[in-house]
Amino acid sequence: MCDQSLYSKYERGERPLPLEMAVRLALFYKTSLDYLVGLTDDPAPRS
Repeated sequence: MCDQSLYSKYERGERPLPLEMAVRLALFYKTSLDYLVGLTDDPAPRS
């Protein structure tokens, strides 16, 4: 999806994560956006 240096900047908060990328990550890791952004401790996606 992106190179390692850009991904690292997203992780460190140096660049904002585009919504489209967040959706792709949630699908890739089979989790919810709420879990990725810290709104829930439950990693299970809702159906």
